[in-house]
Amino acid sequence: MELNIHSISGGVHIDKNRINPRRPFSVTADGIKRFVLGETAIGEASEVHAQVAGHNHQQAKPLRTIQATVKSVLAVAHTDRGTLDEHSRQVIAAAVLLADAVTEVVLLVFGELSDDSAALGADRVVVLPQYGSHAFAPEQELAALRNLIEALQPEHIYIPDCAIAGGDLGRRLGASMADVSIATHVVEINAAGLATYRQQRAVMARRSLSRIILLAADVVDTRLPFLGRGEIDEKLVATVSAAAEVGAVHKVLYRDLGISVLAASQMALDEADFIVSAGNGVDNVSTFNALANALEAAVGASRVAVDDGKFSRDQQIGATGKTVSASTYLAFGISGAVQHLQGIKDCRHVITVNLDASAPMIKRADLSIIDDAHAVMEALLVQVKQARNENGTDDVATVGSAA
Repeated sequence: MELNIHSISGGVHIDKNRINPRRPFSVTADGIKRFVLGETAIGEASEVHAQVAGHNHQQAKPLRTIQATVKSVLAVAHTDRGTLDEHSRQVIAAAVLLADAVTEVVLLVFGELSDDSAALGADRVVVLPQYGSHAFAPEQELAALRNLIEALQPEHIYIPDCAIAGGDLGRRLGASMADVSIATHVVEINAAGLATYRQQRAVMARRSLSRIILLAADVVDTRLPFLGRGEIDEKLVATVSAAAEVGAVHKVLYRDLGISVLAASQMALDEADFIVSAGNGVDNVSTFNALANALEAAVGASRVAVDDGKFSRDQQIGATGKTVSASTYLAFGISGAVQHLQGIKDCRHVITVNLDASAPMIKRADLSIIDDAHAVMEALLVQVKQARNENGTDDVATVGSAA
């Protein structure tokens, strides 16, 4: 089956009557993109008819400040494939919300950045795509950060206190600047000061704002009423990049063996980055498992599919099962009960295949395919095999991208 796909965005008209799930066109809710597949035999072309109603008008947010800035604060973050996680966004929001009208918010990003830096509230951005989660370069990152601090002299440096990149870099920075105050595991922050837990969370210790602030997760609301300038400072990028390579004096003490990517099928379901999930609409379990194996994805299921004995209880996703946070969640034949939607609330990209265009899962999905689950699974299997033959490789990333 050839997949002729059109995406539709915009439109706010909602029909209160039940929508015919086999109709050849769809009216989407605002912001939802939907795939509509023609109901033709494999190998035949299909045509798609789309209708968009209404328009989305959003009032532009004002700039945080229009005054000339005389000082700065610095937020530091790492990206994963160009995207900032929620913890990093919270740290940036903290820097933005605590900055006054004459303070510039500078964002240093290790890794590529595809997010809108202005919407994040940053005024000036320094992006170092050669570093980030894909590379282990702690000395280079520390040297780059130290160089930027010397150039800007920021009043405060905000860093996510996470288990890997941010937490390690923040503590390295604190150790290298012995005369600078640092606060870790910060759980409260405002203009008057910050607070952290002590004595096994029995006591709340408070102090004024330190120079280096390592912020815990879920401390700050990321919704901002204004925008930053969002300017990329290419000159500063070049200066900091050069300083990072020159200043990394300890990089000869170890050898980077690279990053070993574990297939999602070999990981625990709540740790998998790519999940293929089945619901009551999946009758041919063997085809579903074949597709999951071809994509090397972890296998999940709805409660109904588990209760029917098609999948084991440890594969159940939802409020009574496991909560997952995959980058890609591909669902076949799942209508989207509230309990299941709760289990996938942290997934980055949700793609659903369902005959019922009015199913709750359609509203949650970023992309929806309105067609028979079995037909789509067979079509994807064919495309996976073609991608492997054309590229002459079994590389998981290549296969997943082609599919």
